[in-house]
Order: sequence, then C-alpha cells, then structure tokens
Amino acid sequence: MRWYPVSPPSRAESAKVAARLGPAMVVAVATACSSPAPITYDLSAPSARIRGVTGVQVLVGEPTAVQALSGQQIIVRDASGAISFIGNGQWADTLPRLVQAKLIYTFENSSQIRGVARPSSGAVADVQLVSEIRSFEVATPANQAVVQISVKIVSDQTGRILNGRIFTSRAPVASVDAANAVQALNEALSAAMLDIVRWVSASPLPVRDEPGRGNPA
Repeated sequence: MRWYPVSPPSRAESAKVAARLGPAMVVAVATACSSPAPITYDLSAPSARIRGVTGVQVLVGEPTAVQALSGQQIIVRDASGAISFIGNGQWADTLPRLVQAKLIYTFENSSQIRGVARPSSGAVADVQLVSEIRSFEVATPANQAVVQISVKIVSDQTGRILNGRIFTSRAPVASVDAANAVQALNEALSAAMLDIVRWVSASPLPVRDEPGRGNPA
C-alpha cells in the first residue's frame, strides 16, 4: 500500500465548512443548555385574632440572613450541614423581603396593635422589630421544614433592646421537591409568625409621649 500526501484545505474552504456548521453547533449548544424555568412560589400570612396591646406602633425591619438564605433559592440541608437547592422552584422575592412582608401582614391580620409598617415608610413608631433568619430549609434525612427566626424588640426612641427571643418551628415534608417543600416551609413559617405576634402583643411596650395620644389598653 502506498501513502499519498494530502494537502490541508485552503482558508476559503475552511471558512465555507465553518459557515455551514456554525448555526447547527449554536443550536445544539443552546438545546443542551436550555432547561425549564423554575416555578415561582409565594408564602402566606395567617389570620388568627390575638389579644394584647392596642396603642403601640411597630416597625418591622427586613430580617438579616447569611448569603445562602438571602436569595430566592429553596434550600435543602443534609445531616452533615451541606446545602443544596431545589432546582425547579424559587421564592417570589428574596427570602428576607418575603418574610418581612408576610410578618407585617400577619400583624395586620391578627393583632390589635395600632399600626405596623416598614422603616422605609417614614412612620413614627414606638418600637422596631429587628430580626435574623437563622434557618429556612428542608432538613434531610428527617425530611422536616425548619424555620428559625431571632427577634429583638428595640425602643425606637432610645435604641435599647427591650426583649429578645428565638422562634423555631418545624413541619413534616412529604417529599423533597419544590411543591412539598414550599407547603411545609409555609406551614412552619406561619406557626413561627403567629408566635412572634403573640409574643409582641403580650410584651410591655413603651409608647411615645405625644399630645392627644392615649395609653395602650
């Protein structure tokens, strides 16, 4: 058998081949990289009449959180502490903003407190709630939704911490997927928020001395 040298294709020929293959390669890459958009989930605010202070105005600040809890991902944490995300679901907003909004709604739905707002509203308040989301995840292999929020009541006039408490709530997760995780986390958060509202409503809170304003009942 004899071998004959084969000359490489000319630059013009190479350009023609690339032009023919280019669009097909782009389509193939785009198809391989595409994936269904994650489903967006909201949280709810419970309603349950809670008796307590009536003349107090409260500002609910946006909770702080570590980076993993500051986004829109739904978190799964295993027994070793390693975290992963449920890929086909996400929260409707960043988790701290979502929890802030739902806690305000829970106060409005459930308590007899005079007024509740965000600090950015410019409202004059008696106290602020300063909080931190410590856990908001599905824990495996126990398959439990775990919500833990640290809350402090701070005097809006003096900045002094009047009281503080950590609230923890759990709910079983039927299956570690987006829909079941959201349902369980929503249940756990609702229980924690009602506990927070009961605690604040039962606490002795200072009221600003303003002309024409009555004392809390």
